[in-house]
Amino acid sequence: MNSDCILTDYIDRAMREATYDKFQDGSFGGQIPPCKGVVAFGSTLAECQQALQSTLEDWLCLGIKLGHTIPVFADIDTKGVLVSR
Repeated sequence: MNSDCILTDYIDRAMREATYDKFQDGSFGGQIPPCKGVVAFGSTLAECQQALQSTLEDWLCLGIKLGHTIPVFADIDTKGVLVSR
């Protein structure tokens, strides 16, 4: 299986676990609880979702590169996926 597909599927599944809060000022915050530290904010829900996905992508690539334990989503395991340096 192509690692691009694995990462794309992983990101899609992880984003399904995202939770969002709407703040008093109308802005939004989002997080993916199994992925510690993956948090983002935006002035609209769509902006928050885009920022959260970007944060997740960076977090995932860095975590794989550094050998961190990455949560498994829907049986998608990132072990063995190589990220170019």
